[in-house]
Amino acid sequence: MKNITYDICIVGSGAGASPVAYTMAKAGAKVLVLEKGPWLTEKEFFKDELAISIHDAYNPKLSDEQHVIEEEYEDAEGNAFWQGEKTSDSGWTWWNGTVVGGSSNFMSGYFHRLKPIDFRLKSEFGAIKGANVVDWPISYDELEPYYAMVEREVGVSGRVVEHPHQEPRSTDFPYPPIAEVPMSSWIDKAADKIGYHTVPVPRAVLSQPAMGRHSCEYSGYCSSYGCSSGAKGGGRAALLNHAVATGNCTIKPNAKVYKIVTDDKGKITGVQYYDAQGRQQSVRAKTYVVACQAVETSRLLLASTGEKFPYGLANNNGQVGKNLLFSAGGTGSGDFIYEQLSAQQVKELKVVGPFVNRALQDWYQIDDKAFVGANMNGQAKGGTIDFLFHQNPIARASGTQWGIDNEGEDKLLWGEELKQSIKQEFTTYKTLRFEVFNDWLPTDDCFVALDNKVTDKWGDPVAKVRIGYHEHDLEVGEYLSLKAEKLLVALGAKNISSSVSSYPATNLMAGGCRFGDDPKTSVLNKNCQAHEVDNLYVTDGSFMPTGGSVPYTFTIYANAFRVAEHIKYHWQQAQKQA
Repeated sequence: MKNITYDICIVGSGAGASPVAYTMAKAGAKVLVLEKGPWLTEKEFFKDELAISIHDAYNPKLSDEQHVIEEEYEDAEGNAFWQGEKTSDSGWTWWNGTVVGGSSNFMSGYFHRLKPIDFRLKSEFGAIKGANVVDWPISYDELEPYYAMVEREVGVSGRVVEHPHQEPRSTDFPYPPIAEVPMSSWIDKAADKIGYHTVPVPRAVLSQPAMGRHSCEYSGYCSSYGCSSGAKGGGRAALLNHAVATGNCTIKPNAKVYKIVTDDKGKITGVQYYDAQGRQQSVRAKTYVVACQAVETSRLLLASTGEKFPYGLANNNGQVGKNLLFSAGGTGSGDFIYEQLSAQQVKELKVVGPFVNRALQDWYQIDDKAFVGANMNGQAKGGTIDFLFHQNPIARASGTQWGIDNEGEDKLLWGEELKQSIKQEFTTYKTLRFEVFNDWLPTDDCFVALDNKVTDKWGDPVAKVRIGYHEHDLEVGEYLSLKAEKLLVALGAKNISSSVSSYPATNLMAGGCRFGDDPKTSVLNKNCQAHEVDNLYVTDGSFMPTGGSVPYTFTIYANAFRVAEHIKYHWQQAQKQA
């Protein structure tokens, strides 16, 4: 490889990387993809709950690679301070799928688009004290054709319904909806009775065979699991396989990039990485794309110092790692007690395999004087509520090992008590759950830096992540959770509860290299090209200045296709001039 100069070198292989590799390889460019993890295929994706839920099979060992997470605490006098803890000590993994195709292999595939309002959050709602809210440098209309492209090329199944907050669309979904459980119609009827509008959830899961991939087999094992049928639209199955088939794309697995090298003018001249045997290697290209997911992308740029970039690549304005985003919100649930239902209802509840596939977006934009948020006027950006079943047995059984003793304290169950607790979980009721997605506002207290004391197994500094949040995030999440609880009441559920947390969902991360028009407040321009480095692009979720109120993967895919077209155009122009 040392003697080859590629047209484009891509670091990472997930939702932000695969559209670029796919587009450029199909155009005839010589593409190299460097992925830290192994190259697994459908053959290696078993529905093994112990491997996934207990052993975290598709991520590095925390003793080898970890993070340091900073949380806010108070001392005895009530003074706030930040303290970091190694994830090897806490056991809190921040890896989301270190394999070819990245975390897109293990997503649930909720593919809601952002809405026009998400692109102009500051213009619509004004500044919020303590939050670094800005408008995007592009509009929804500029990204819409690429949402449609993702639906075709990655494969999104769904149907469009009239809805108060339905975003503009140029086309219908290319694939019909995936199969649904009977509960979906229960939700529709209950929502209609109380004035709610349900939305069928578009899924990046094929409902029929296409593009050399099988359709969904409805195993019930989707979220957190690799897809053994190839139906899920992960970056490897949907795009990289086709990129490699052109003969123009080389994927190098088990290649951990540790530095991007620049010359005395600030231009990238190469990438350095460790191969599977731990040997130092290097590679050259004309254009470089970084797409390692938000935290690790910031870490790599910060670690890539040089003569022109003493504080990290593209970081002379101190913006790399800043304004990190997660997804705010929470979860909730309600139980359906079999003995209180008809035999037909119980039979319908016990259907396993298909999806619930229902969401609520009635409060994507809150206009309610009863809501008292940061702007104190009842106007706020709201969010999305998705409903689901946890059908995997170990996930369902988790928690059944605990009971209450005679003094009201938790106790660990053994023997007959444990057996009866498990039996009750699986034979007497079923739980419908919901997830709330709303904006995690960017703040000065949520960012990525390098930890100079803790290193990975190669001796490189790990990422230190501060996870400060804004109170407004919790206010919106609690408002939406109460709306979801109302639907559970209408459905006749019992034991209804919800929880909104300030802890981030680590599988939903963005920001750190936001794009914008001003180099002093952003890392990238509107085309996700670094302001300070002409031959560097960042195409994972790092580019997002605000996150919206839906899972990020769909938007990451769409933006990566948009940027890929920009890169392709300039590559083709250079080819003509050569």
